[in-house]
Amino acid sequence: MFPEEAQAFAAVAARLCDAHKIAVVAHVKPDADAVGSACGLAAGLRQLGIETSVHIGQTYPHAGNLDTVPGVDDVLYGAWLPDDALVVTVDCASLDRTGLLQNAIAENPERVVVIDHHETNPGFGGMNLIVDAESTTTIISELFRHMGVTIDRDIAYCLYAGLVTDTGNFRWGSPRMHELAAQLQRHDLNTRQIAMDLMDSISAEDLKIMGAVLADLHTYREKGLTVSVIAVPAEALARMSQTAVEAIIDYARALQGSDVGVVFKQQAPRYWAVSLRSTKIDVSQVAAALGGGGHIPAAGYSATGNLDQITRDLLQALPE
Repeated sequence: MFPEEAQAFAAVAARLCDAHKIAVVAHVKPDADAVGSACGLAAGLRQLGIETSVHIGQTYPHAGNLDTVPGVDDVLYGAWLPDDALVVTVDCASLDRTGLLQNAIAENPERVVVIDHHETNPGFGGMNLIVDAESTTTIISELFRHMGVTIDRDIAYCLYAGLVTDTGNFRWGSPRMHELAAQLQRHDLNTRQIAMDLMDSISAEDLKIMGAVLADLHTYREKGLTVSVIAVPAEALARMSQTAVEAIIDYARALQGSDVGVVFKQQAPRYWAVSLRSTKIDVSQVAAALGGGGHIPAAGYSATGNLDQITRDLLQALPE
């Protein structure tokens, strides 16, 4: 799938196959691409006889919509990594996305392999495989070809989970995503149910909260762009499922007449996680200017301040 990167894939495959123990790290507040990449890679490594564990640097568990991803119940949460393991981060766009594990990772970058598809990733490992791909699971699937891993149903599920979610149910991407999806679907996957579990299952309580949040939509005109802003207060965020939060972000992106969709998610007083979406500008550059990163159509960053202040900061960071 990536002929121009064949040498890089081969080098990473050799490094992984030579390891006796590997700790796979997914990013905090994981989505399906993070968990699918981590659990899928772990399953493939174990198939080769390599002792493998999966870690996420937070103290609370994953969102409930990820419960059906094979291997997710074996994920270890907290700040611990085995001292004698090769560390492989997946879908972590920057070191801080590893959360409580970032100090352990930063202590010895030479034992760290970074595998990611975010264009803004600075490459914080001793070895870095950063590829322009639809999802990190797409990279993992190609890596398996170089490693001689056999795709079984559980691995296929993991890889498909990351692919279908990071492409917005195949709404954006290249023909490669459809080719990979077809290959994975041959492993007896119920793709309709996977999509329902990961993205489409929502409760009546979620809908009520979403209605109140969406009713507070604000639009701004700045630098020739129409910017739609939705703020999710902490009390609403605490009651919403991850599926509902992602739906709010999709609404911001899809709003008719909007050039940039913004969702401010309040994590604590004066602290916000910000999601950006656009089909008109490169929001990864906007996010990078504000300390974050991501992809051209979808990016994010963290912000501190009151809502008016962080909105002004965002509008000022838009391209001229």
